[in-house]
Amino acid sequence: MLAAEHRHAPLFVISVAAELADMHPQTLRQYDRMGLVTPRRQGGRHRRYSPYDIEQLRQIQQLSQEGVSLEGIRRIIELQNRVQELEDHVDRLRTQLREAERNPGGTRVFAVAPQGDVVTVARGQRPRPLNKELVLWRSHH
Repeated sequence: MLAAEHRHAPLFVISVAAELADMHPQTLRQYDRMGLVTPRRQGGRHRRYSPYDIEQLRQIQQLSQEGVSLEGIRRIIELQNRVQELEDHVDRLRTQLREAERNPGGTRVFAVAPQGDVVTVARGQRPRPLNKELVLWRSHH
């Protein structure tokens, strides 16, 4: 298995990616237009496929050969990506929990961010907003 940073590195031009996935380059272009596999762009135009993109292309080909429609494949990939995001989030939370358990008297403080999320901040600090919106507050005195 490739390291995460290499797994998503945009390495292959479309002709090489098509050969690796055993597909025609036009099929890769179609899948890009449909949003099934979205390679990175070099210079805004040239598609560059990662090893992860090649894995997805092979999976699309297998599912297609098994009779799954392209819309069904799109939904499967969407759900797989969501599961991966959630697993990554759980891993980050587990890491934070282990750190908190190792340092029970630490300087971690929990606060509510402007969007309502509970966040961890250093003692004496305020949560930073995730966006640059300005919120005006008027007292009704």
